[in-house]
Amino acid sequence: MEQSFVTYKSFRVGYRRSGRGSRVLVCFHGYGENAASFDFLSRHAGDECLFLAIDLPFHGQTSWEKGLTLYPEDLASIIQLLFERESIPSHEPGFRYTLMGYSLGGRICLALYQLNPGVIDKLLLLAPDGLKVNFWYWLATQTTAGNRFFAFTMKKPHWFLGLLKGMNRLSLINSSIFKFVKYYIGDPQVRTDLYNRWTALRKFKPDLSLIKKQISAQKTQVRLLYGLHDRIIKASTGKKFISGLEPLSQLQEIHSGHMVLHEKHVKEILPALLH
Repeated sequence: MEQSFVTYKSFRVGYRRSGRGSRVLVCFHGYGENAASFDFLSRHAGDECLFLAIDLPFHGQTSWEKGLTLYPEDLASIIQLLFERESIPSHEPGFRYTLMGYSLGGRICLALYQLNPGVIDKLLLLAPDGLKVNFWYWLATQTTAGNRFFAFTMKKPHWFLGLLKGMNRLSLINSSIFKFVKYYIGDPQVRTDLYNRWTALRKFKPDLSLIKKQISAQKTQVRLLYGLHDRIIKASTGKKFISGLEPLSQLQEIHSGHMVLHEKHVKEILPALLH
């Protein structure tokens, strides 16, 4: 695995290259993770695949300015810079690559696919975000009032934590969601990261009806993996998304929670990756 960087505008974007195969995969990690999450795949599929895993803003080795929004068009340009740096012949006729994303990275992949579906041969999405609108994320990032209130709450979170505790006692939210949200609200640095990350990536808003039309027109292969015990992102969102795309799509549920991208699940990931 090789850690590298490209410069985009005034920012340094970190990425990791692994594998030496001819099939190119551009990979995006989950929230709070980094490009190294994909390293294990090269030990099992490195002869067939070349993995380029990118650190998103405020993750890993990527430097990014607070308050600056990353657009899908920016990320597409960054990918092209990676291809040029790695001498990948992306301008040759017929060149295609695979987008692979886990959780937050799934939403990134969907928005990138929507931007330029003709260069993507497969979408490989593991417990992907983006297939269902999260009301709280929409409120916090897509509305001016919501974003201001989000910023206030990140600075003074006590009222929100109290509300969560009450909702948990009344069984209005399940314990997994309560623990998940409490973790991201309870620590000052984690709260700051949450605000910066959500705000920076707020323009990644996949239009699912359009994407489904693009998948049908381009005959793009779609592979979805979900954890049977995932309380954060459920397989029902994927089942709804691939309705009508059955000849091109496959969905598999594996014995996992939300942490689908893990070497212990490599036997389930590889068939979706290679076939």
